[in-house]
Amino acid sequence: MGRAFEYRKATKLKRWGNMARVFTKLGKQITIAAREGGPDPDMNPRLRVLFQQAKKENMPKENVERAIKKAVSKEEADNYKEVLYEGYAPHGIAVIIETATDNPTRTVASIRSYFNRYGGSLGTSGSVQFLFDHKCVFRIAPKPNLSIDDLELELIDYGVDEVVQDEEENNIVLYGDFQNYSSIQKYLEENNFEIFSAEFEWIPRETKELNDEQKAQVQKLIEKIEEDEDVQNVFHNMME
Repeated sequence: MGRAFEYRKATKLKRWGNMARVFTKLGKQITIAAREGGPDPDMNPRLRVLFQQAKKENMPKENVERAIKKAVSKEEADNYKEVLYEGYAPHGIAVIIETATDNPTRTVASIRSYFNRYGGSLGTSGSVQFLFDHKCVFRIAPKPNLSIDDLELELIDYGVDEVVQDEEENNIVLYGDFQNYSSIQKYLEENNFEIFSAEFEWIPRETKELNDEQKAQVQKLIEKIEEDEDVQNVFHNMME
């Protein structure tokens, strides 16, 4: 089983948090996708996947409609920008923070204050990215008599570099370089795979082991960052 899958399994529940945060996160992603690619899911592949994900998460229809309206209505427009922040938590743990914000000045001030308060430091753009691989991650429904090995061989040509059966969630997880997102999605749709989710993630190339006390210090910072409404995802290279 690959390192990307093990890392994701250990951290995804902490990052996604409770239902309200899931809906907030998806709502912002839908707004951004609709603004960038248009509100018609038939013409917007990214939005199409987000609609499927919202359905799987039981996100109310009115929440989805509100997110679309924010993208197309001048009266309700939310000018969300996706901004990436990087820094170091205590004990040299690298942290990447994805945000969707309508006020980057407010967001960077908040993120900096969290780092300062919990013994870390906010870095410059590119200061820790080299420690991670940027991946697109698809979770799809299994099919009867589907061979994981055959699927992996088939998908290599589309940019997938790891295929894992997640028995716990009863789905299949695909990892590929982030720039191959569109070609992977196209293959899955053309071959009638049900896509549960499609996300971009920063997978650490190596993880760093800490003792329990050090882990607790880092976790305090990560949890504080995750509480911020502008934060979408937090990635780090601490071994869980």
